[in-house]
Order: sequence, then structure tokens, then C-alpha cells
Amino acid sequence: MPIHLRANKEDYAPVTLLVGDPARAVRISQMLKESRIISKNRGLLGYTGSYKDMQVSVQTTGMGCPSAAIVVEELIQLGVKTFVRIGTCGGIGEHIAPLDVIAAVAASPYDGATRTYLNGEPHAPFATFGLLDSAGRVAKQTNMKLIFGGVASVDVFYNPFPDYVQKLRSKGLIAVEMETSLIYYLANRSGLDAASFLLVSDIVGGGEEFTKYVSDQELAQAMDRLISFVFDVVHEYGGRL
Repeated sequence: MPIHLRANKEDYAPVTLLVGDPARAVRISQMLKESRIISKNRGLLGYTGSYKDMQVSVQTTGMGCPSAAIVVEELIQLGVKTFVRIGTCGGIGEHIAPLDVIAAVAASPYDGATRTYLNGEPHAPFATFGLLDSAGRVAKQTNMKLIFGGVASVDVFYNPFPDYVQKLRSKGLIAVEMETSLIYYLANRSGLDAASFLLVSDIVGGGEEFTKYVSDQELAQAMDRLISFVFDVVHEYGGRL
């Protein structure tokens, strides 16, 4: 039994959804059938239930790559094969709007945890093509606008440097968030599947005067739609394996 996730291998489904917010894990558990709690140590809530004919787990990672690293390492120990992050992000691409959904093709590691794993060597942590392909298929079937692109995983939420967004944007990155690079790296390293689907909660421009937020109600409704979309994505992907 791992140190932090006090659970056994049989508790987790091969497909596990990753969320930073424990409340989002609870919400996802309510959308699954016959959901049961399997982990709650340190507030890292985890649940397993079913969607249609498929077993699915959801696990809280906490905020940031250091916390996510602990959780994903232990989920790998517990036999999870597919990791799908459902989260929020700050949009920085010029064509990105609030409540857009981004499928992260790759995540640039601007965080310290992933760069510690890399030990100074270059690597571009990337998603599993099959999951992105399934997402494209489901998006087309459901008329969901889905934007594919690169994101930056960062450590500092309240970045004090006014030019940091422009520097990231100049590299073609379209959003900033805090966990995807680590999740992708550990999946890449272990030959496992991973994808990250991110809801744009705000538009970040390098200063409060440039920042645009959406209401809590709008965000909650859009997140429910994203969760339902991801359920269909993992089900479609699982059916093709």
C-alpha cells in the first residue's frame, strides 16, 4: 500500500481521471454509477465507479506538479494504465476565449518537479495520440469546440513578471496550468497513456488589468459539460483498444 494513497491495486480502475480540486473529484463521483470512495488520506479524495460498461476512477492530485508527482507515481504502483487530467487553465493564445476547451498535445515543463526528473536533459512531455484522436472523434459527434495545442505547466500562479505571458505566447503556447507536464512525463517514462483536457477559466495577459474571469456558475456548468465529454472520450478510446 502506498504511503499517501491508502488503497490497494484492485481499488483503482485502469483508467483514472486526475483533478486538482477535491470538490471536483466529488462531483465526478456523483456522475459515475455505483461510486465508492477508495482514498481520502491527506484530503486526496479518490473514487471508483462506472460509466456505461466501463470502470473509471477519479483521483485528486492537489495543486501543482510536486503534489501530482506523488499521486501519479503511486497510481502507477497501483496499476493504473491511463491518466486523463480534467482541469482549468489560463488562456494566453490570441485566439483563446473564456470557457474554451483545450486538448493539450504537449506540455512545456516550466515547473521545477518535471525538470528535476529530467535532470537537465531536454524532453517535451506529450499526450497519447489515441486519446487525442478519440477526443477529436467525440468532439465532432457532439459539436464541441475543441482546441488542440501546447500548454505551459508552471509553479507560480500569481506570477509577478508582466512579460511572462508574452514570452510564453511567443513560443506558440496557448495556455498555462500547473500539472500536465508532470503527468505526461511520468506516463511517457512508463509507456502509459495520458491526456489533459483543460477548461479556460480566465484569460491571462500579464497583469490584473488584462485578466478576464468567468463567473463561478458559468465555470461549474462548463466543467460539467467537460466531464461528460471526457467520459465519452475514455469510453470511445477503451472501446478501440
